[in-house]
Formats: sequence, C-alpha cells, structure tokens
Amino acid sequence: MAHGRASRLVCGGCGEQIAFEAGLVAQCPRAGDGGDHVLLRQLDESALPEPWFGDRSEPNPYVRFRQRFHAYHQALALGWSDAQYCDLVNSLNTAIAKVDQGRKFHVTAMSQVPALAAMLGMHGALWVKNETEHVSGSHKARHLFNILLMLRVAGAQFDGRPLAIASCGNAALGAAVLAAAAQRILHVFIPTDANPRVVERLRKLGAEVTICERQEDQTGDPCFAAFLQDVAAGAVPFACQGSENGFAIEGGEALGWEIADTLQLADASADRLFVQVGGGALASAVGRGVSQAYELGAIAQLPRLHPVQTYGAFPLARAYEHLADTMAQRLGFSQHWLDERDASEATIAVRQSRADLLAAHWHDPEMQEVFRQAIAQRSQYMWPWETPPHSIAHGILDDETYDWVAILRATLASAGFVVLASEDHLETARILGQEGTGIAADPTGTSGLAGLIALRQAGAVADHERCVVLFTGAER
Repeated sequence: MAHGRASRLVCGGCGEQIAFEAGLVAQCPRAGDGGDHVLLRQLDESALPEPWFGDRSEPNPYVRFRQRFHAYHQALALGWSDAQYCDLVNSLNTAIAKVDQGRKFHVTAMSQVPALAAMLGMHGALWVKNETEHVSGSHKARHLFNILLMLRVAGAQFDGRPLAIASCGNAALGAAVLAAAAQRILHVFIPTDANPRVVERLRKLGAEVTICERQEDQTGDPCFAAFLQDVAAGAVPFACQGSENGFAIEGGEALGWEIADTLQLADASADRLFVQVGGGALASAVGRGVSQAYELGAIAQLPRLHPVQTYGAFPLARAYEHLADTMAQRLGFSQHWLDERDASEATIAVRQSRADLLAAHWHDPEMQEVFRQAIAQRSQYMWPWETPPHSIAHGILDDETYDWVAILRATLASAGFVVLASEDHLETARILGQEGTGIAADPTGTSGLAGLIALRQAGAVADHERCVVLFTGAER
C-alpha cells in the first residue's frame, strides 16, 4: 500500500470497502438494508514498520500501538508527521488527566491472582486485567477515545456538531470526560434508573443529559432510540455500539493487544478468556485484538472466547444457540436447540463438544455460507429483548447485542461458547473478586468472573486450566 495507507475500512457484514479518501466514515453505506453492518479496520501487516507491539516502554496504548489505528494512517496520508500525531494523542491525554482527577490512558495491569484462583479451587494460572483505574473508572473510554482521534484528524468537517451517546452509566461517564477534555458539546441519553451519582457527575462535566422513560408497550432501549434520533438530526455518534460507529470497536482492540502482549512477555498461554457482554463492543474488540495477535504468532494458543451474559437479558446467548444449532445440524450433530438457561453439567458438556466441532469446521465453505446468511438475516438471530431487563450487573443489560456478529465470529473460531451467569454467580464474583484481588470492581465489572464461576460449577473448567478475566468497572 502507499505511504499512510496500510489501513483500510471494510464492513464486517457485507464486505463493502470504503475508499481511503473518504476519510471519517462511521457506518457502512449499506446499513439499514436488514443485514448486519459494522465497519472494521484491516491492516496490511507487511507495510507496518514497527513490531506489532510497538514500543513497550511507551505507557500510552494509543501512542504505543499507533500504527495499528486507522486514524494514524489517515493522518500520515494528510501530511502529518509521526511526531505531530503523537503530540495530538499526548495533548488530549494531558487534558483528560486534568478533567478526570489525574487519570489518563495507559497500558493497564494484567496480573496473576493466585489467591482468587485458590478460592475457586484452581491451580492453573488465573489472570485479571484491571480496567477499574482507567479513564472514568472503566474500559468504556477506550472505545470513545479512538472516535475522538478520528474527529481531530478529520478536522473542521465535524467541528461544531454535538456528540451523542446512549448509556446506562460507564460509557456516558467516559464520553463526558473525553468531551469535557476536548471541549465538545455532549448529549447523553440515560435510563430512569441510572445511578444518581453518575447523573450528578455527568452534569458536573457539562454533559446535556436526557432521561429516557421506557413506555409500557415499547420494545427496545428508549435511550438508544433517542440517540438515533439525535444522530439523524446531525449529532456525531460518540457511541460504544460498533453498528453506529465502527471506530469504537477499533478503539477497544488495544485491550486485546495488551492481553496478548502480557502473555507473550510471560511466555504464557491462556485456555479461556471470559468477557462480559452488553452491547458487545468490549467482547468484539477484545476478540479481534487477541485473534490478530494469535495470527501474527504473538501467542501460541488462541484461548476459547466465552462471552458472558446474565439471565436478566441474553440476546447474544439466544443468537448463539440459534446459529450454532443451524451450523451443527449441517455437520450432523445430534443435539438440537439447547435451552439457553440450562446450565447442567450434561448440557455444558454438549455445548463444549459442539463448539469444538464448529471450530474444527469453521473455515469450511458451507459453514461460512451459513454465517453469511445469518448476517444478512439479522432479525432472525438478533432482536430486542422483549421484557424490561433486571440484574445487579446493570451495565450489561442492553436490549440488543449490537456487535453480535464480530463476537460470534471470534467465539466460533476459538471453540468458545456463550455463558449465562445467575444473580448468585454475579454476587459471588463481586465478593470473591474484591477479596481475592483487592480491586474494588462492581457486579458488572466482575461479571466475566461470574461466567468462569458458572462453568466451574458445571464442571467445564478443569483445575489446571489457565484463564483470563477482565475487571472492567469500578464500584461507585
């Protein structure tokens, strides 16, 4: 590729390629045709001058991994120097620290936690990636910072337009911190049961807050519906839903690269990776990041990806069972339509056997065709949750998993499967997570651990297995 053009945008659903000259394009032009569309960045690895992990002495992931971001290649194509781009990232990071009590973007800690492993009866390595001390207290700002960088590189084209986000808490806080640091107007759409402390903080940061009430006969998230109306009126989608802004997925991929780099430096492998899922940006980003590192030979083993949802709302688990069943039938698998709520040892064993079979045949043309048909027929697999969702893991109760395709692609390829966590699992994870690590994470933040606990109770995770979980949000 030409200088500055080692990156391109391609729709993960229909394959549409965006001309590099188009600049900031958040959505696939074919979005709205009934299929699933999320713009994803693809790299020509041979055209990148530095090792995939960049400069390991650099604490800021958006400087360290800059050659892996589309914004960087756009900037180079516009005539920016490498130093100018780094100056942009660092100046924004400095402004963020002034707004967010000294917190700024950095490569977060990922450590083995033998005390927590012992509590679970495990003697294999258990790693925790701690995002609770990151910007705004969670991983959410990672997704949004990449959008902010693209807006800065794009220049005057987007100046003066408000930013918009729909969120129940952490994403809104991340957006408000970044908007305040960048001196941008932010419209936030939140539910009626949002944490009052979060609402107060949003207003102190200068966000324009709209509280959206769910109507009795309404299907789907009222906050998301209001957000879409605001975007239609001219607001920039400053959102963690990849379907609305693909740069949000790319922004979170650094988390996956950091996980892989930690394992590489430790000469270690992971058997399973548990990632909590609401709207899906976190799991799709981490899945892509880890998969890229594996394809580059950075880690010797691709861990099974286990997206985790709650019994309060599990649109991804529902979609996974439907798709996995359809694919397995083509391969002659004898078990059909497993109940998503069934967490018995026998059912979990069937899920694992089916996942192994699907991974072994993932690249078969017939399996890829089934997957393409699912993408084109989104409403048959992914639709809004029919009843108001409730759980102590409030932050993963999205009515839809907007980035479901990327998550299931990574899940199926890695021989993983979706896990449901009960309220007891979630509360146990919060208590053990805090006691075993000293990290003050909330029930949403430890819900990946709840998925591990659920599989341990079902006998699916052996004592010696090596697992990674993410603690994604601080207790407020």
